[in-house]
Amino acid sequence: MSGRIVTSLTNPTVKAVRALHLRKTRDETGLFVAEGLKNVTEGVETGHAPEILLYGRDAADHPLLRAAAEATQDAGGEVIEVTGDILAKVSRRDNPQAVVGVFPQVFTPLTALQPRMAKAWVALHRVRDPGNLGTIIRTADAAGCGAVVLVGECCDPYSVEAVRATMGSIFAVPIARATEAEFTAWRRDWPGSVVGTLLSAEVDHRSADYVHPALILMGNEQQGLPPEMAGLCDVNVKIPMRGRADSLNLSVATGVMIYAAS
Repeated sequence: MSGRIVTSLTNPTVKAVRALHLRKTRDETGLFVAEGLKNVTEGVETGHAPEILLYGRDAADHPLLRAAAEATQDAGGEVIEVTGDILAKVSRRDNPQAVVGVFPQVFTPLTALQPRMAKAWVALHRVRDPGNLGTIIRTADAAGCGAVVLVGECCDPYSVEAVRATMGSIFAVPIARATEAEFTAWRRDWPGSVVGTLLSAEVDHRSADYVHPALILMGNEQQGLPPEMAGLCDVNVKIPMRGRADSLNLSVATGVMIYAAS
């Protein structure tokens, strides 16, 4: 491993990486943090080279780290060996990962999405919880969905919490953003069915007619789909509740819908 060694918490690069926990800094720089060798490797293997790669000495001999370091340096990035204290501060964890990568954010324009490239797609209206969002992105990856579209004011898919929950799928699933008006206009040309979920719906999610490509539209954790979003759907469905619980966690419900549609 070649690269400089940093031991000071006040080092400018270390401070810059720590600042990426703030959404304002991520928005200004267009960068985000991915923790752990698995996540960094997922990035490298899908063509995303880190701009900064921090690693602890214990990980220095790992072949996957060497590959990540080579990709970083080939792309003009910086490889730095750091102390455990620095990794803990950067990760804000007592037991931090031994590798941290800083990557450019990637958002795909709505107009670049090709609906017929996948059976199922996901759109989320004003999702608030980064853990839910990250889990949905991971599930969308597992099911082979075409993309995740964020509609309206959503939480940041590149927050540390969301990226952790994706388990590396943040690099594999296209992420698009749209205002409600932009999404409404784009939806008019959707070639398959648009399916929403509502507690008041009468159609069981298993008996709905999913015309591929099927676009699953989910509301947020507190309010679900508002009337104007539900009105964009060809059909609204419900997932039956057989116990005392009256609803499912958003990421769980989205996973059920993704696999029903795909």
